[in-house]
Amino acid sequence: MFTSSSYLEVKELVAQALAQDDGVAVSTMAQQLGLTEGEVTLALPDECVVTIDGVHTESILIQLPEWGKVTTIVHSFGSIFEFKNPFPKGKTAHGYYNIMGKEGLHGHLKIDQVKHIAFVSKPFKAMESHYIGFYTHDGHCVFKVYLGRDKSRQLFPQQIEAFQVLKKEFIA
Repeated sequence: MFTSSSYLEVKELVAQALAQDDGVAVSTMAQQLGLTEGEVTLALPDECVVTIDGVHTESILIQLPEWGKVTTIVHSFGSIFEFKNPFPKGKTAHGYYNIMGKEGLHGHLKIDQVKHIAFVSKPFKAMESHYIGFYTHDGHCVFKVYLGRDKSRQLFPQQIEAFQVLKKEFIA
């Protein structure tokens, strides 16, 4: 996605942007900096992001249905689509991870296109926020799964724990 020198440059740009507003959305920061969302995400400070190889996509996706209500976000050419429900179960067949929601979200993820997975913990609009982002080899965001919130906009504690446990599985 970038050379080591450009990575350091992007890391510095991201640090400067966060110093001005640590609650800015990564997608907004990417637009402001003229970078892909993946480039910005991978350049977040170490305390905000853990990045793993995309080969772990299926092993992560099969765990998400157990988490309960989450928010799945897909950005497409400036539009944002949100699905707020449990992530549907799925299975791999014919080169796709087939998301088999009976209502709402369903579809076919070209699983081999996911090169990077990022566990992101970063404030958004002055609120604690955690999500798992899935990115292509050239830094484009395929989709993100945000931890869910209750009616008072608080994150579900069991999801925070599940997120931390899952993240630790890959950094151990």
